[in-house]
Amino acid sequence: MPRRAAAWAGVSAALVAAVAALVWCLLLPPALDRSRDLSALVLARDGSILRGFLSAEGSWRLPVEPAAVDPLYRQMLVAAEDRRFWRHPGVDPIAALRAIGQMIEHGRVVSGASTLTMQVVRLLERRRRTLPAKLAEMGEALALERRADKEQVLGLYLTLAPFGGNLEGIRAASLAWFGKEPAHLTAAEAALLVAIPRSPERLRPDRHPEAARAARNAVLRRMAANGVISEAAYAEARDEAVPRQRLPMPFLMPHLARALREAAPGFILHRTAIDPLLQRQAEAVLAQEAAGLGPHATVAALIVDNRDRRVLAYVGNADFADPQRRGTLDMVRAVRSPGSTLKPFIYAMAFDRLLLHPATILDDRPRHFGDYAPTDFDGRFQGEVTAREALQYSLNVPAVAVLDRLGPERFMAALGTAGIRLHLPDASAEPGLALALGGVGITLADLATLYVGLANKGAVAPLRYRLEDAAAAPTAIFGPVAAWYVEDVLADAPPPPGILPAEFRRGRHLAFKTGTSYGYRDAWAVGWNAERTIAVWAGRADGSPMPGRSGRLTAAPVLFKLADLLPPGMAGGAGPPPAGALIAGSRDLPPALRRLDPGPHEGGADGEPAAPKILYPPDGALVEWQGKPLPLEAAGGKRPLRWLVDGRPLPPQAPRRTMYWQPAEIGFTRLTVIDAAGRSASATVRLAP
Repeated sequence: MPRRAAAWAGVSAALVAAVAALVWCLLLPPALDRSRDLSALVLARDGSILRGFLSAEGSWRLPVEPAAVDPLYRQMLVAAEDRRFWRHPGVDPIAALRAIGQMIEHGRVVSGASTLTMQVVRLLERRRRTLPAKLAEMGEALALERRADKEQVLGLYLTLAPFGGNLEGIRAASLAWFGKEPAHLTAAEAALLVAIPRSPERLRPDRHPEAARAARNAVLRRMAANGVISEAAYAEARDEAVPRQRLPMPFLMPHLARALREAAPGFILHRTAIDPLLQRQAEAVLAQEAAGLGPHATVAALIVDNRDRRVLAYVGNADFADPQRRGTLDMVRAVRSPGSTLKPFIYAMAFDRLLLHPATILDDRPRHFGDYAPTDFDGRFQGEVTAREALQYSLNVPAVAVLDRLGPERFMAALGTAGIRLHLPDASAEPGLALALGGVGITLADLATLYVGLANKGAVAPLRYRLEDAAAAPTAIFGPVAAWYVEDVLADAPPPPGILPAEFRRGRHLAFKTGTSYGYRDAWAVGWNAERTIAVWAGRADGSPMPGRSGRLTAAPVLFKLADLLPPGMAGGAGPPPAGALIAGSRDLPPALRRLDPGPHEGGADGEPAAPKILYPPDGALVEWQGKPLPLEAAGGKRPLRWLVDGRPLPPQAPRRTMYWQPAEIGFTRLTVIDAAGRSASATVRLAP
């Protein structure tokens, strides 16, 4: 009797203290702040999650609509937690009276009588489990249901219910424990998700699988007893294993996801046009290719739908989690030297301005342009070539000559009108002819934008990363005829090593261009057809060289592996010539187009070429050596050139500007090149493992 009297006294005191709180809570519903603190999600074109971000509280709390949750789970939840949910006003008076009677009888809380609405209140405003707190929950539950309908209340529970660790809400739980959205759950899965919130840490299936299984099966037994599931379904579900590990949340396309979130931090949903299967495949290809380039190299790529300029795949780095590759850096948006990849646009503008035609004869031989004397990549000169050949084989001197005629300032300004920024080494510098060979900086995103414009007949417009991004009005930097000339030329470019012509010319055939920056710091390849553009960059994020890794040998194979991911039978080749295109050989061209004035050849009045200069490795360079032969590249000088390493001559090789040297050990080395006139240049470099 004393125990019961004490209980009555405690209840009476608590009731007096709680009445005011109850009245107050009846006036105001709980604050919904926690329900609005959601995990931001970046979604693919099909609505699947590419990447999520933790809520401000550090939880995985994903937005969810009740209609998107399996009906069986919803039925089980109501049957197990609040069977009169659809009928009561937020508080179940029958259950409440029963709970109060049991508390008076036993002197302690035996059953909580919490409705789903009251549980939502507790999840929104966490309180100690006391009688006054319980009464306050009742008041706020009643107030909440005066302002929200049952579906909204259920949605709050489905968003906030705890599922162990930092998992909150049905979507986070279903993804973490089953690897899928909660739209289609088995009876066993639904029962486990009903059970876990009752004691989220004690029933975590990865830490306490037997307890989780017992709790799940208890729910299943009750569902069978209540007729929610059949006895046969119960017998099958109770033997199903519980998940033994928590699965990671989706983590595709982390670089673009981060950029989208930073650009719109208030957004919860960031909808993109990314093709999730293509994204996964592209990430796998780039990870594999980067592994073959060494521990410090990485690869980035974009795949774009040319028809609407939407980005279908975006890989900013081969491995986001690899510090050696500086994986968190987004190389799609990094400013790098483009090598020769701007040459198609130089030629296109010259075609458009009727300065030349693909059949125009150009001179590829040593020349001075003021104090600038470019050489070809392999140190050889081809003499007279057509513009078609010069572009197909990426000859340097003709490209510089065309840019000289076009004007580097005019070229850079034309790109600028289309929103493409070329970064000069010095902000106060004027654009020069070195621009044709990579003497500026550009991002992979901007380069892809240019090539998508090339596929769209010279009309350049921004790429579209979000589904809601409106199509911008394009800017024509050259016309359809010039664009067709360039595509027709590069559709016949020789395939990279290892790509057989038969494979190269199949349904996924691309026109393509490669580029290599000074010192082998950047390798590029961009390919396109009528429907898709693929842009690839390979290199080291810290800007250090990758000896011998050219765009043709390194980036082009990646380009064609990505092309293999595209649907077969996509339109290839340049297609029929547009109106106004002139199909003619050099002799049949108008006189003004037959030849581009070559200008003065390289050398002074005595005809002597400039003194030799070591281009690679430059003086003072730290070269990472992985046991393979290193290229030695020189410009200028009268051939043949001789190379010395620490005063000892290298064995003779075929005459060319680039030689190959097999080091014997790491450390400092003195390199010297001597031309036929006895002039020399030297560089001291350090080889490191």
